[in-house]
Amino acid sequence: MAIDQRAKTRTAELQAERERLVARGIATSPLFVERAHGARLTDIEGMTYIDFVGGIGTLNGGHTPEKVVAAIKEQAELYLHQCYSIAQYEPYLEVCRRLIACHPGAGPHKALLVNTGAEAVENAIKIARYHTGRQSVICFENAFHGRTLMGMSLTAKAMPYKKGFGPLAPEIYRAPAPYPYRGIGTAEALAGVERVLKSQVDPSGVAAMIYEPVQGEGGFHPATDGFIEGLVELCAKHGIVYISDEVQSGMLRTGTPSCIERWGVEPDLITWGKSMGGGMPIAGVTGKAEIMDSVHVGGLGGTYVGNPISCAAAIVALDEVLDPERQAASVAFGAKLRARLEAIASRVPSIGEVRGLGAMLAIELVEDRETKKPAAALAAKTIEIARTRGLLIMGAGVLSNCIRVLVPLVATDEDVEEGMAILEASLLAASATV
Repeated sequence: MAIDQRAKTRTAELQAERERLVARGIATSPLFVERAHGARLTDIEGMTYIDFVGGIGTLNGGHTPEKVVAAIKEQAELYLHQCYSIAQYEPYLEVCRRLIACHPGAGPHKALLVNTGAEAVENAIKIARYHTGRQSVICFENAFHGRTLMGMSLTAKAMPYKKGFGPLAPEIYRAPAPYPYRGIGTAEALAGVERVLKSQVDPSGVAAMIYEPVQGEGGFHPATDGFIEGLVELCAKHGIVYISDEVQSGMLRTGTPSCIERWGVEPDLITWGKSMGGGMPIAGVTGKAEIMDSVHVGGLGGTYVGNPISCAAAIVALDEVLDPERQAASVAFGAKLRARLEAIASRVPSIGEVRGLGAMLAIELVEDRETKKPAAALAAKTIEIARTRGLLIMGAGVLSNCIRVLVPLVATDEDVEEGMAILEASLLAASATV
């Protein structure tokens, strides 16, 4: 497609404005979107991209889903915002009703709404501390829980998330997490948690333990068999609140409303976010009623939490999450993505492992499959080349050598096949230059 020179000039103009107006610390790509739908977006130059990032997991239902857009328009004509603490409205209740239905276990459960996943994590920790009267929190290697003070304190990647932003929140203790590709299985990880409870913090002082059933930013590491069950058992033994961070792994990304339900356990609290708003900013916390209700009136809340427009979008998105047909389709979609990635791995020797659950997948790149030396430069180059060829992908991993695949669940076969072909070609092209 011939690119309009005026549009190309406009991109350069906007990029210059970005440099002048936007804080340097925000990482951006050199493209400006004009429109988007499904699993594709088009920039102002007219170039179309297949989206394998999906807003970093916020677009499981794709760009501009029709029912979500219609719900937003309808709500916008009624009222926009007045703060839920000042004047209540029914959409807030309807979102809570659906979010509670996503929480595994018999209950009773309750919910609260916030704006972002990081804010959900902050509130879950607040609730756990209040309920237990304790202060300490145990988190894990490879974790990512947000960019707020508590979120980055819990996160296990220094650059770019923690460097220069200290002092961090106190009473945070970190334990090993399963990473079988690099020698840490269930037994080793659980033994590490036990060591933390003996050498770093007494269990009687621990308010909460927080873990992602598939660690996202840390490299898409799924919990190994027996690990979550072991954590929940330890928490029950010591009166510790167990928090499952489902901000990225929930909302059908792994095939079910919550990822943790596949292990047959009921977490005390769950943090939700990303795709629960169908592309609108909204997040939440659900949990056992006695824990959620332990905080005094006025101790939780915020000006924009549960914004009506976001609630309208979330009602539609959550109805789809709770739809058994959508759940089955997500499982099938994830199997298709994994098969395609495994096929690429059989032809590209720099792929050390394909891992993840459902449609939450990643590849780990290595310089050599025997030594498993991380290939961070190769990952970065692949991402750059893929963008020039019309595919949006993003890195992950504490070692910066993974490429995540978060394709919108509504992507067509054509989207997937074309995107995978670009990914493979980009990997090979990058391998020839790095």
